[in-house]
Amino acid sequence: MTLTELRYIAMLARERHFGRAAEKCHVSQPTLSVAVKKVEQRYGVILFERSATEVRPTTVGEQVAEQAERVLAEAGKLREITEQGRDPLNGPLRVGVIYTIAPYLLPRLIPALHRRAPRMPLYLQENFTANLVPELRRGDLDVIVIATPLDEAGIVTRAIYDEPFCVVLPPDHPLAAQATIGRGQIASEQLLLLGHGNCFRDQVVQACPPSPRDGGDDGAYEGGSLETVRHMVASGAGVSVAPASAAEAWQRDETLLVVRPFDVPAPQRRVVIAWRASFPRPPAIDVLYAAIADSPPPGVCLLPAPRGLSR
Repeated sequence: MTLTELRYIAMLARERHFGRAAEKCHVSQPTLSVAVKKVEQRYGVILFERSATEVRPTTVGEQVAEQAERVLAEAGKLREITEQGRDPLNGPLRVGVIYTIAPYLLPRLIPALHRRAPRMPLYLQENFTANLVPELRRGDLDVIVIATPLDEAGIVTRAIYDEPFCVVLPPDHPLAAQATIGRGQIASEQLLLLGHGNCFRDQVVQACPPSPRDGGDDGAYEGGSLETVRHMVASGAGVSVAPASAAEAWQRDETLLVVRPFDVPAPQRRVVIAWRASFPRPPAIDVLYAAIADSPPPGVCLLPAPRGLSR
């Protein structure tokens, strides 16, 4: 099979729709459909079940698609190796960032990185950790910015900063009169959380478990983003917990919203960059780290640089 055929098969297995797969491969739908059919006829196997509503890989189709992903990733490394031989800071860097970090990091990171590596533009994606890690493994992304824990074979991490959590309250809430707030004090409150699948939700629930008598985690109200949760708090729907970078970025108007730190030691998350151990452009990782260290989000505690790495 050619690399083009492998790319079609892998994309069709991901999208399970000829139109979407063709769009992602930048070809027409008939071109992709005919190419896949020719592969099936050439090898005498059916790779995909086709119906009027969906396309589903067969058992052998799933195996071929998985192998195609590996072959394409290795082929991509050949291109990266040749690019590195010329200049590891010349060419795009594909970066994934989780939703609760991206809005507060990227506006600072992009200009800082451009100053350090003007010929290395960022291709950016916001997503959940559970989606970014597989894309990193496949080679669709070069590096991701996430919160720990992450324990994946073949993936290297470098810690950048620790970020404390803050309590977000309506201005008329009794706890708003305190300078700091204990974790136990919000256990019985109506806690507003991000939706399931968001790692920040899991970190908040672990640090400040909702009261079982109020339904525990399942009884908490949910918002789709930190901005949505902020507006829910301001409307009086409950209290919430936010990362310091988000709280620092919000316009401070205590007639609408009050932000208070936790008692020491405050719950926090550790933010890291992660990349494949085989990634052939280590200087690109170093310059990304240095650019974040140049302009970290507000409210975070920057960690010491690894030995031998200059900022």
